[in-house]
Amino acid sequence: MSEKKVRVRFAPSPTGPLHIGGVRTALYNYLFAKKHGGDFILRIEDTDQTRFVPGAEEYIVEALAWVGLKFDEGVHVGGPHAPYRQSERRIVYRQFADRLIENNHAYFAFDTPEELENIKKQHEANKQPFQYGPATRMQMKNSLTLSKDEVAQKIAAGEPYVIRIKIPENEEIIVHDLIRGIVKVQSALLDDKVLFKSDGLPTYHLANVVDDFLMQISHVIRGEEWLPSAPLHVLLYRYLGIENDMPQFAHLPLLLKPDGNGKLSKRDGDRLGFPVFPLQWEDPSSKEISSGYRESGYISEAVVNLLAFLGWNPGTEQELFSMEELIQSFSLERVSKAGAKFDLEKAKWFNHQYLSKKSNAELLEIFKPMFIIKGICSTDDYIECVIGLVKERMIFITDFWEKSSFFFIAPESFDEKSVKDKWKDNSPALLTELAAVFASMPEFTAEKAHDAANIFVQEKQIGMGQAMNALRVAIVGAATGPDMFTMLALLGKEETVRRIDFAVKNVKK
Repeated sequence: MSEKKVRVRFAPSPTGPLHIGGVRTALYNYLFAKKHGGDFILRIEDTDQTRFVPGAEEYIVEALAWVGLKFDEGVHVGGPHAPYRQSERRIVYRQFADRLIENNHAYFAFDTPEELENIKKQHEANKQPFQYGPATRMQMKNSLTLSKDEVAQKIAAGEPYVIRIKIPENEEIIVHDLIRGIVKVQSALLDDKVLFKSDGLPTYHLANVVDDFLMQISHVIRGEEWLPSAPLHVLLYRYLGIENDMPQFAHLPLLLKPDGNGKLSKRDGDRLGFPVFPLQWEDPSSKEISSGYRESGYISEAVVNLLAFLGWNPGTEQELFSMEELIQSFSLERVSKAGAKFDLEKAKWFNHQYLSKKSNAELLEIFKPMFIIKGICSTDDYIECVIGLVKERMIFITDFWEKSSFFFIAPESFDEKSVKDKWKDNSPALLTELAAVFASMPEFTAEKAHDAANIFVQEKQIGMGQAMNALRVAIVGAATGPDMFTMLALLGKEETVRRIDFAVKNVKK
């Protein structure tokens, strides 16, 4: 058998916002495909219409575009294996389900939900778990226990039915996993899963096997939660006669809570103060808003780097990777079997690193819309200078205004704690005299302002801190901000003197 071209798919369900763990799964698929010169496909698995949420598919597409994942085929780009939305492929699935029926690997089941519920309750009363499978199916209402005529009559009468796989009674099923090695499962542990529902749509199990076969998928790289379903999928490939075309499986480790105790959930993010979704999401029913990494001030490259390291390591000391470097370095061999704990501090560290690495001009383009929203007019050159002064002190994009607003709007009030700690009884008199010194300077640069202030405090026989602490409160409105004299030079002489004058008149101890 000739070696397959690498073709992988990311196949989310449009049942709500895409979890950050899903983004990691998509990223690993993308990196693997690009590493091997293969194709990356987006398929929407929307066969469960009861859980469909309006806007979820569009959210998925936008979120994956934000992190820089480009698809070769998919719902939004088309391709030779269209349609890529499972609800539009139902005729195809029925043909494969009929093939299973014909070969005695599946059967029609007419048990109603009420009947199934009653049987479950009977088993529970006898303290026996119920499983619709080899041990129980001959006591149920299905085409294995009914005559052919009865089955035909029920179908002709439009009686609801499902199609279930016929799990072998006593067989060891082997799954070869690229991350976990050989996984062996006894068929007695499996149930006769529903493959085709009464609404005319397939379940995930049949649909994903059929689509992976028809779309020539070479590797199925998905979350660990699908590992228990892998033996069923192996059987389906065999029963459909397409075992030679079965993709290789790789089940990724779970994303865990920061304490490592269980899978990372939305509630954990809400409780601990970090997003678990790539973009902000508003639930169309409840109108509840869930935070997203983009809106929380994360840079997409930082999120990619963070996610890459949640379950994979390069085997070197390098931590910062561009997408191209990740593609070159990535391998499934270096993906861990153990769950990966989410580390909020590491997430912040990655974001700070990427913010610091961006040029002032790049950040200018990111911040410009904020000035429009706030109605502030300023030159690009001035904003770039401000960015250069504050970006090393930023963790998130959203920190920019907090760290720099005083460059654009003079303080009209003053931080109480800063005033209490830094504003002394003689501050108004000192600052009035220092403002006169600054006003008389013919050239107001950072260096010359520093020299003038130094001469001033020497003449007054006071420490530089005594004057500078009060000066910072006057200029910034608080005891924060970048280098004092660089800040003064950027604001300019007139603005500096104006702010000092305003503070002298308005700061109250």
